[in-house]
Amino acid sequence: MGKKLFITGTGTDVGKTYVSALILKKLNQNKEKAAYYKAAMSGNIKAKNGELIPGDAKFVKDISQIDQSLQTMCPYVYEAAVSPHLASRLEGNPVDIKVVMQHLTRLLTNYDYITAEGSGGILCPLKFDEGELSLTDFIKQGNFPSIIVADAGLGTINYVGLTAYYMQKEGFKINGIIFNNFEQDNILHQDNLFMCKHLTSLPVIALVKKGDTDIDIPIEKLKALYE
Repeated sequence: MGKKLFITGTGTDVGKTYVSALILKKLNQNKEKAAYYKAAMSGNIKAKNGELIPGDAKFVKDISQIDQSLQTMCPYVYEAAVSPHLASRLEGNPVDIKVVMQHLTRLLTNYDYITAEGSGGILCPLKFDEGELSLTDFIKQGNFPSIIVADAGLGTINYVGLTAYYMQKEGFKINGIIFNNFEQDNILHQDNLFMCKHLTSLPVIALVKKGDTDIDIPIEKLKALYE
């Protein structure tokens, strides 16, 4: 049975998918059998045949070069660029946690390292009208350890602090923080790094610069994040 890790973010467009792609690329380059998973994905475009292309999954696959098929990466794919709970209201096919967990179990059976990415921030709802379901339910049922991805820029102290506080209060295991778009000579980014470590007592796993094609984490340290 494979090991797993959940990638959450301080919000939308902070770099969760980018970081996930670099992590999977590192695992793949080190000959590890790795897979990507996202319970629900919205904001996707249609192919010429009318089928929705899971954009985040395709990005991860293209960057990481893992051999996993797109069809096994996400059971719920929506076109509307809104939260999955609203997208399913507009398009139908609401998220069923049983289906999500069945797909995850199959991946855990066939791969050694499963990197699961969240939709938006930690409180993103996956379903609402036919019973409430959120990312936190998925994390709990999957018994995931997590890492937090944050943009290194202005506002991140508050975003990281609130995300970590909520997750710690709810009993989620957080293995650390990865900062995206980090600029080494930027005094704001340096201070954000210091303050986030101070406020959360969490380790910083990696600093990802804009345009990085690899993630600077030793492979054994990376593998140790998965449980």
